[in-house]
Amino acid sequence: MATSTPPASLLLLQRLLPLTLLLFIGGAPATARAADMPMPVNEEVLGLVVFKSALSDPSGALATWTESDATPCGWRCVECDPATSRVLRLSLSGLALSGPMPRGLDRLPALQELTLARNNLSGPLPPGLSLLKSLRSLDLSYNAFSGPLPDDVALLASLRYLDLTGNAFSGPLPAAFPPTVRFLMLSDNQFSGPVPEGLPKSPLLLHLNLSGNQLSGSPDFAGALWPLERLRTLDLSRNQFSGPVTDGIARLHNLKTVSLSGNRFFGAVPQDIGQCPHLSTLDLSSNAFDGHLPDSIAQLASLVYLSASGNRLSGDVPAWLGKLAAVQHLDLSDNALTGTLPDSLGDLKALRYLSLSRNQLSGSVPASLSGCAKLAELHLRGNNLSGSIPGALFDVGLETLDMSSNALSGVLPSGSTRMAENLQWLDLSGNQLTGGIPAEMPLFFKLRYLNLSRNDLRTQLPPELGLLRNLTVLDLRSTGLYGAMPADLCESGSLAVLQLDGNSLAGPIPDSIGNCSSLYLLSLGHNGLTGPIPAGISELKKLEILRLECNKLGGEIPQQLGALENLLAVNISHNRLVGRLPASGVFQSLDASALEGNLGICSPLVTEPCRMNVPKPLVLDPNEYPHGGGDNNLEANGAGAGLPRKRRFLSVSAMVAICAALVIILGVVVITLLNVSARRRAALAGGVPEQPQRKELDESIVTSSSSSAGKLAAGKVVTFGPGSSLRSEDLVAGADALLSKATEIGRGAFGTVYRASVGGGRVVAIKKLAAAKSRDDFDREARVLGKARHPNLLPLKGYYWTPQLQLLISDYAAHGSLEARLHGGGGRAALTWEERFRVVAGTARGLAHLHQAFRPPLIHYNVKPSNVFLDERCNPMVGDFGLARLLPNSKRQAAMMGYVAPELACQSLRVNEKCDIYGLGVLILELVTGRKAVEYGEDDVVVLQDQVRVLLEHGNALECVDPGMGADFPEDEVLPVLKLGMVCTSQIPSNRPSMAEVVQILQVIKAPVAVGRPPASEF
Repeated sequence: MATSTPPASLLLLQRLLPLTLLLFIGGAPATARAADMPMPVNEEVLGLVVFKSALSDPSGALATWTESDATPCGWRCVECDPATSRVLRLSLSGLALSGPMPRGLDRLPALQELTLARNNLSGPLPPGLSLLKSLRSLDLSYNAFSGPLPDDVALLASLRYLDLTGNAFSGPLPAAFPPTVRFLMLSDNQFSGPVPEGLPKSPLLLHLNLSGNQLSGSPDFAGALWPLERLRTLDLSRNQFSGPVTDGIARLHNLKTVSLSGNRFFGAVPQDIGQCPHLSTLDLSSNAFDGHLPDSIAQLASLVYLSASGNRLSGDVPAWLGKLAAVQHLDLSDNALTGTLPDSLGDLKALRYLSLSRNQLSGSVPASLSGCAKLAELHLRGNNLSGSIPGALFDVGLETLDMSSNALSGVLPSGSTRMAENLQWLDLSGNQLTGGIPAEMPLFFKLRYLNLSRNDLRTQLPPELGLLRNLTVLDLRSTGLYGAMPADLCESGSLAVLQLDGNSLAGPIPDSIGNCSSLYLLSLGHNGLTGPIPAGISELKKLEILRLECNKLGGEIPQQLGALENLLAVNISHNRLVGRLPASGVFQSLDASALEGNLGICSPLVTEPCRMNVPKPLVLDPNEYPHGGGDNNLEANGAGAGLPRKRRFLSVSAMVAICAALVIILGVVVITLLNVSARRRAALAGGVPEQPQRKELDESIVTSSSSSAGKLAAGKVVTFGPGSSLRSEDLVAGADALLSKATEIGRGAFGTVYRASVGGGRVVAIKKLAAAKSRDDFDREARVLGKARHPNLLPLKGYYWTPQLQLLISDYAAHGSLEARLHGGGGRAALTWEERFRVVAGTARGLAHLHQAFRPPLIHYNVKPSNVFLDERCNPMVGDFGLARLLPNSKRQAAMMGYVAPELACQSLRVNEKCDIYGLGVLILELVTGRKAVEYGEDDVVVLQDQVRVLLEHGNALECVDPGMGADFPEDEVLPVLKLGMVCTSQIPSNRPSMAEVVQILQVIKAPVAVGRPPASEF
């Protein structure tokens, strides 16, 4: 029989559907071709083509995947079984693929391994993976998948390896996982809820990593985790777990790694943890464990990493730590350990990192530590250690040595060649060291950080320090330095931070300071420096902070300093400076505290008269020399030697000019007064009232009866701004309905807030104050608050006062407060980073306006998220500002816990702008972390600032970023804003920046290249 030719319309079906060939192509040759292309292979081609069609492939990695091929076995990233030609593995990692999870994989019945790691796949994971009966390994790590895991994941009967790390999966974990699974990695997602109780149904589990999620509750260690007797890795870190960790871990005989850090576990560390003989890593840090470390840990001969920092451990440092012969990293910092350092620590020959900082240790530093031959980092800061620093310790090849904030005394050891070749970080600040800076210090060529501040060195500043080519930070504050500043201190050009405050340095600032091209912080305050401010400082293009206060500097400020675009903060107060400020840059936005105490700076912010440092003109007395030619000596001409000379201080022409000027000025004044009077008469004759000059604030007092001049009748409404529709009757006639519980929308420290409709349906917010001042004082202070107008302020529209009732009226914020949006839930989408940054910047601008536009500054006093209101674009408006001015002094301490600056605990201290800086700092931390300022657990209270500070000190700042923002946020903005929040919450008020500086710093963070002075309208 002759072979028939298929029609052209069936050619595509011939390639895709083998069944079509059987139906439409007759004869023996067609049958033979069908036999050559088995159906499973063609089905796999079809499935992979469908899979590819749903993906975006910008690099063309899957260009070879075409439906014209008879088999996919030659395609890139595809591996087949040589015997059956069926697809076994798909390895598509790191190809920049994007789009949702495609379908079509169900046509690969023999697929054993699927890898899609490190792409840009997004959206939920569709159900249907359970159809892949042969699938053993599934790697979807580091994509953007979201939503809950499909229920049929537990039905993958052959699955051994599941890696979903670094996505945005959310919701609770499945109740159970496949019984065959060995490796289960679900870290860095947004899973919530408890640890699944069905984990023991996967008895072959070797590796379990649930870190970096939002899992909570008290895990059932005895019922869900300790039965996994084959487990080698257990990582529950960076979640919200709490409760005790029960004994029973000894059942995990093969356990090598345990990480429980970054949770809220409390109670004792399991006593039987030392019975896991293969344990090499044990991380219990950042929890609330108390008591002693179990003695059984001494049996862990394989232990390499031990961290229990950030807990509540107490008692002495165990001497048995010296038995951990293999340990390389030992961190017991931030606990309550007492006693002395045991000599046995010197037996740790493999130790590279040792930290016992911020405990309550006393006694001396044991010389036996020099026996730790491999020790690279030693941190002992924040204890009560005393005595001298062992010289033998400087013979070890340390890279980092931090013994700051102790009571160490004696001289600073000179060090050894080995230490000089390795040391990069040396911090001995806050001790009682004497004897000067060793002459060998300039030989430490790798030194990057040197801090000897707050000691009693009493020495001159060695010029050789300028030879340290890698030195970036030099901090010698309050060390008793005297003499002149060396001219070659910036010889290397690497110095970024130079702090020499609080010494006795004298002489001029060398003009060669301009060679410090990398300098961004120059702080020379509280010395005895003289001479002018050198123009060489204008060469420091990276300079951000300049502090020269409390010296004897004189002359004018170099105008070139105004060209420093990165300069954010300047303090030149209490010197002998005169003349104009630079016309550009940060100098035009300095506050009075940065300028006061000079001889005559020309600025309206200071009280000293303006003085210009210009040469005086030469004035000749016309009677000092005789008129006419010749000698004309009076004695020679017989005028009488004893007659006094007759002198005139001003010439006749000068006096005539002065008189003429006075007449002109007087004429101008008279004409101006006559012009004003004529305008008034013309206005009255025409029946038109006089139009006053435009004011920032229009006031109207709505009254129903006359009252005496200068006094407000009780029960009257005072409104601020033109066109107000508020009336006294709106508030008095309906007071019962207005202040009923039905219209209450919130309660605060200073009163209750109500929502009310007034003036034809207009909605306003009315705050009923808990207490208030007398009528006259209240009226005066309220009028000041009514003048505050700024795009980031919620203005006060008016007030109502009676002896029994005081109400403040403002616009109603329909979109709610930052507190409700950030912590209220309600199913609303989490704030994006752009929205959070907009809130921080706008809040800072509004507060800066209060601080700078009023004299004395208007203090908010109660900065917190519930007092920041948002519009539809998340632009913030600060409300409830200045309410402390309306309250009796006894009511001013009612601000909310967590936002009150620590200095306010002292009733005698004056409230100043730094209190608002502190509240803004806490608000910044809340916005970045998504957590409340104070969180109350079952047995403890978590203060947000303390938690962030610990993470920053451990280099884990990103762990505190709100997971609600996802993984796509700019680290170069988030981390500086987080650190700014910590600076603003400094315990010392003088260390906090001003609000204007905060605004400028935020501008630098958002636009670090082109930074200019903020426009005046910003404030």
